Amino acid sequence: MYIRKLYICIMSTTNGMLKGSLQTIILKLLQENEKMYGYEITQKVKEITNGDIKLTEGAMYPSLHKMEADGMLSTSTELVDNRVRKYYALTKEGQKEVENKLQEAQSFIGNLQLLLNIKPKLS
Repeated sequence: MYIRKLYICIMSTTNGMLKGSLQTIILKLLQENEKMYGYEITQKVKEITNGDIKLTEGAMYPSLHKMEADGMLSTSTELVDNRVRKYYALTKEGQKEVENKLQEAQSFIGNLQLLLNIKPKLS
């Protein structure tokens, strides 16, 4: 019961928590999928989280543009159904950064579980 209440509390503050994790999420998806376009990223996040997390264009595109400017992402365009689609892919710098971000996230989650006395779920 306590964990369920905590889950509801976390979901109500997802926007703040998500903001700090957005780059990590995008980088991980690109690591797993080689290249993706913006709408595809939003739909994949929605699918994986069963709709609990929905990325808005207003949150995602500034993050994509920043990571591109920082050299973590490269872009390419393709014509699909008479529409230009912009794809994002990891650069070598992005590949290094995704590993750093994942280690940081794992460490943070582990410490958060310790602080909140939450037992990790066994799969």
